[in-house]
Amino acid sequence: MERKIRVLVVDDSAVVRNMMTDILSAQPDIEVTGAAADPYFAIDKMRGNWPDVITLDVEMPRMDGLTFLRKIMKSRPTPVVICSSLTEKGAETTLEALSAGAVAIFTKPKLGVKDFLQSSAPELVDAVRAAARSRVKTINVQNTQHKLLLPERSAMIKTTETVVAIGTSTGGTLALEKILTTLPVTAPGIVIVQHMPEKFTAAFAKRLDSICAIEVREAVDGDRVRPGLALVAPGGKHMTLTRSGAFYYVAVKSGPAVNRHCPSVDVLFRSAAHCAGKNAVGIILTGMGDDGARGLQEMLESGAETFGQDEASCVVYGMPKEAVKRGAVQHVIGLGDVAGVIMRYV
Repeated sequence: MERKIRVLVVDDSAVVRNMMTDILSAQPDIEVTGAAADPYFAIDKMRGNWPDVITLDVEMPRMDGLTFLRKIMKSRPTPVVICSSLTEKGAETTLEALSAGAVAIFTKPKLGVKDFLQSSAPELVDAVRAAARSRVKTINVQNTQHKLLLPERSAMIKTTETVVAIGTSTGGTLALEKILTTLPVTAPGIVIVQHMPEKFTAAFAKRLDSICAIEVREAVDGDRVRPGLALVAPGGKHMTLTRSGAFYYVAVKSGPAVNRHCPSVDVLFRSAAHCAGKNAVGIILTGMGDDGARGLQEMLESGAETFGQDEASCVVYGMPKEAVKRGAVQHVIGLGDVAGVIMRYV
């Protein structure tokens, strides 16, 4: 038998600690080695019994989760699932945590936590399993934060025949940062699905926009896809590609989860196959599960060129692996090669 995933739960709420412990301990492949009310207690429990995964609340007394996370990543990099509130402030803090090395997000409300945890147990378990399979050392990205040193954005209004569709999940926030921060304003139009909760995608897009030469923003229904612009699907809504005459647009609509995700990569990729065909490029990046594999196959069958991130540079080699299994990936490439591939289609 494979060794169980050892998990340490760190949260200042006794109710949350107890419930998360019960949920995770009920899984045959997970063992909760301890629970701590704050990082200081956590450090004591980790001595001599280091966990495989840490679930970490960001708002705690004595030492906040973000500070503790940075200490862990500096001394002994360990997969961390950040547990954050569904608020604008929570979204910004969580993005900082992802940039600091956290590999997955689990959101929780301020009120009604007990009922929420009971109904969201599968999402928590999935996040822990994804973290356990991750490679935390592969996700470090140089964050220059030098907006003023980047070229000014282009005022181009011409359309392009090529649309780049990107799908990703666990580990995708830093993968996208690495890709998008190296693209010039002449880059083709890009549409992105990153599995991320509602309210988090707006903060994510805003952060990327502040460090990229291209414009990055959360997509709004009816946005036109154009060079120098990357549109990120909003959390909780599906994004599809549409075409009117010579121009491509996005439709952003509410809908049921597909492959347990909303937005879904498959939904975006299938729409790209339908309306763009050979004028589309599909790229599937790091992530757990199989969302996007079928859609990428449809893109390939419609004439699009398709790419999958290689195992060595993935945080979690799940989504690209499933796409490769289906024969949907024409080219397997490293994360560092993605930006160059995109620029081939200018």
